[in-house]
Amino acid sequence: MSTNKWVLDPTHSEIGFKVKHLMITNVSGNFAKFNAEAESSDDSFSDAKITFTADIDSISTNNEQRDGHLKSPDFFDAANHPHLTIEAHGLKGSGESRQLEGSLTLRGVTKPVHFNVDFGGVARDPWGNTKAGFTLSGTINRKDFGLTWNAPTEAGGLLVSEDVKLHAEIQLVKQG
Repeated sequence: MSTNKWVLDPTHSEIGFKVKHLMITNVSGNFAKFNAEAESSDDSFSDAKITFTADIDSISTNNEQRDGHLKSPDFFDAANHPHLTIEAHGLKGSGESRQLEGSLTLRGVTKPVHFNVDFGGVARDPWGNTKAGFTLSGTINRKDFGLTWNAPTEAGGLLVSEDVKLHAEIQLVKQG
């Protein structure tokens, strides 16, 4: 069986997250440096082997002080754990709405994760490249991965939510 290799089109892809601050609003952030690859026997991606990595040092919430704190041992500990990694095998389901199950490694801890996937399909661009598009969303509990720092508020609540919403727009380019 032949395998198609797909690589990230970084100019048409992004990964972001949102987390509640003071439990009243979301703070958004993203990773500027990341990579994704897939190998699949066909364009359905049902048997795809998928690998995604993000560079923790590229995290940005548009606040330098907060970004520094996120990179510190209180959160991601970027000096000792420079990447987050997702490994998954195949999209489940059919049509546009699918599921992706795999494992997320963050701060040296690996746990199963589940993402909802809107599969945009496969198309050729004006330059003859075959591309595939995906919108992924899901929620993780940051404490499951050792990101436990928090501070109580004056009213007795927490400064930062445990739940982190992830969202990614991924466009892949078929190789060869």
